[in-house]
Amino acid sequence: MPGKSAFMHFFERERLPGDMVFAVAFFLFAIFLISQLGDQALWTRRTRLFAQPAFWPTVSLAGMLLFAFLHCIGSLVSPRVPGRGSEVLFWIRSLEYSAWFLVYVWSVPRIGYLGATLLFTLFLTYRAGYRTKRMFASAAAVAMGIVVIFKAFLQVRIPSGAVYEYLPNGIRNFMLLYL
Repeated sequence: MPGKSAFMHFFERERLPGDMVFAVAFFLFAIFLISQLGDQALWTRRTRLFAQPAFWPTVSLAGMLLFAFLHCIGSLVSPRVPGRGSEVLFWIRSLEYSAWFLVYVWSVPRIGYLGATLLFTLFLTYRAGYRTKRMFASAAAVAMGIVVIFKAFLQVRIPSGAVYEYLPNGIRNFMLLYL
C-alpha cells in the first residue's frame, strides 16, 4: 500500500487461522513458567543484580510474558481468517515426532544405543516418505556415524542395552564400550 510504513502494514495483516490459539497457549505457558520461577531460581544476598542466579531467567520470562501478551492483543484486533481448526490439528499432528522420540528414549536401555538409533532413523526415514533403498542405506549410515561419533570418539556415557547381556563376552565388551 503506498504511503504506509512496513510497521503499519504488519499490524494491518489478516490474522492467521491458528494465530489466536498459539498466542493464548504461549501466554499461558509463560504464566506457568513464571509461577515456577521461585522454586527454580534463587535470589541471593550480597550479590550484584546482574550476577544474581535468578536475574536473567526473570528477565527472559518477563520478556516472554510481555511479548505473549502483545501477541494476544495483536491476534484479537486482526481480522479473522477461517481454518483455525485445521491449522491446530496440523500442529497436533507434529507432536507425533515427540512421541516417537520418547519411544526412542525408552528403547535405548532395552535394545542398546546402536539398535535404537538404527531402528529410529530407519523408521523415521520410512515415516517421512523416503522409501528407496538409497535413502534407507543413507539413514543407516547416518545412524552408524552418530553412534560411532558419540560413543567411540566423544566417549558419551549412554546406558547399554539389556540385549547386550545375551552376547558372547568379547562382543559384549566391545558393544558396551564402543557401540
